[in-house]
Amino acid sequence: RTFTLSLWFKRASNFGSTNNILWVGDDSNNRTLIQISDNDVIDLQNKSGGSVNAKLSSDALRRDPSAWYHLVWAVDTTQATDSNRMKVYVNGVQETSFSTETYPSQNADFFINNNQSHSIGKQNDSASGFFDGYMAEVVLIDGQQLTPSSFGETDSTTGIWKPKKIGSFTSAGDNSFYLD
Repeated sequence: RTFTLSLWFKRASNFGSTNNILWVGDDSNNRTLIQISDNDVIDLQNKSGGSVNAKLSSDALRRDPSAWYHLVWAVDTTQATDSNRMKVYVNGVQETSFSTETYPSQNADFFINNNQSHSIGKQNDSASGFFDGYMAEVVLIDGQQLTPSSFGETDSTTGIWKPKKIGSFTSAGDNSFYLD
């Protein structure tokens, strides 16, 4: 019910096609995913029993093959306010404009941190939807809803959002991981 996923990605090309960043679950009807959709926006989604019960689709296009993007997905479904249950940040700034905005119900479960296969850079249930690009600093923190400042900072000289050295996180749950 509570986790933060942080990662840096850079698209190589393959614009106009689905690029899966994270896919967790058994099949297309029971999954949690992050992807760059075929219209080049970030989609974050949880689907259970064939029904989408949480989804944020950004309005901003991600088509710059020279840019590194920092994505943070912070989830805490125990929050009373629906918009606090699922937040997405890109390059340190919270996204607030979505073409689709469906927040999970209070105390909803996601497939992340459950006994499910977690695939990074591909679709879990098929040999398609591979991510075309680079990823770095992939971090999952189980049990905490963190902000981007835990993972990045603004360079005082250039004003560009950059990664911070990943240290230890206190109270990180058993399912936490770090892939540099």
